[in-house]
Amino acid sequence: MQTHLADEFKNTPDGEQAEAILRKCVHCGFCTATCPTYQLLGDELDGPRGRIYLMKQVLEGAPVTRSTQLHLDRCLTCRNCESTCPSGVEYGHLVDIGRKIVEQRVERPRGEKTVRWLLKEGLTSPLFGPAMALGRIARPLLPATLKHKVPPAPGPRAKLWPTREHPRKVLMLLGCVQPTMMPNINSATARVLDAAGIQTLVADGAGCCGALRTHLGDVDGGLADMRRNIDAWWPLVEGLTSVGKVEAIVMNASGCGVSVKDYGHALAHDADYAERARRISALTRDLSELLPELVGPLKKKLHTIKARRLAFHPPCTLQHGQQLRGGVETHLNALGFEVSVAASESHLCCGSAGTYSVLQPELATQLRDRKLGHLAPLQPEAIVSANIGCIQHLQSGTATPVRHWVEVLDDALH
Repeated sequence: MQTHLADEFKNTPDGEQAEAILRKCVHCGFCTATCPTYQLLGDELDGPRGRIYLMKQVLEGAPVTRSTQLHLDRCLTCRNCESTCPSGVEYGHLVDIGRKIVEQRVERPRGEKTVRWLLKEGLTSPLFGPAMALGRIARPLLPATLKHKVPPAPGPRAKLWPTREHPRKVLMLLGCVQPTMMPNINSATARVLDAAGIQTLVADGAGCCGALRTHLGDVDGGLADMRRNIDAWWPLVEGLTSVGKVEAIVMNASGCGVSVKDYGHALAHDADYAERARRISALTRDLSELLPELVGPLKKKLHTIKARRLAFHPPCTLQHGQQLRGGVETHLNALGFEVSVAASESHLCCGSAGTYSVLQPELATQLRDRKLGHLAPLQPEAIVSANIGCIQHLQSGTATPVRHWVEVLDDALH
């Protein structure tokens, strides 16, 4: 695909990167066949190939319209197209560049701007916890759309954090909404790792991974979140504190994992952070990547498995963003669970995609119901996943419990 970038983009990091990505695209259309929004809407401009053409036009200086913005907004950034692409087109990086430019040039309606500001500032605010507590009190009175966003109060085990010290130590990102909405995921992670002889540490200064602001068009804000996390983690990465040095940075939310693994790329042109960002990315592991070495120690400690027959929904950020497939179900099966994935469309997004389910509720609900329809024939005792957004979104459409896989493993250990 030949490109002729406008002068303002030539010789800039974004322009050079976009041009390199566009050169790889052979316009074959394989990506269209696995794009969730194209499956629903049947519009070429709501598939990767059409969006690539729109972004190419923007980079070549064509007028940017509200229609261009709408088609980019509808993209889930699930990166299924990257798994399908035979040419290795880095669509996720390209759409980040395209959205950044379009956001600068197209004025959003006041209502949209307000909602997006509330999401990026509210979900990362210290006030989010108190607001969620009030939401739980008022939950019976809330309309269905809001009620589904307010999970029930966590049980007492959510506050149970192991206190034993181990020679092996890892650092864990708590996340921005997870400590308030589903804190048991974090404490269950710490308990499971503790049972395997690994101590979990947390850096108090760390917060949102940066994906939230970046995907809402606030690229500078997202980069600031990344730098803050690197500063918070660095003493533990270098072993500069009394607790020692960590061997890995563990993510139990695959959405955060794909973001932190990309820090090296996002900050490659920042002279002050580029090398540290590269180190942080290299150290980052999704929790499932630790499973192979956990199976042996944990198998000896398993008690009664409360929910044995499980349906696993692999998040897009795990199977496409991080290219990790098959690990969770394989190793949980080795531990005595009966884990299956949907026979059809297990590769497609459930519609959560961070804030997508709030900003594009109609499409998100259609994708959710489609996903649940494919999981239903498995007749699971519980549905498990690896990302809080997927868990919350799927739970809003089913009475079957939806949990993080580490929680069911933790249950079997106690």
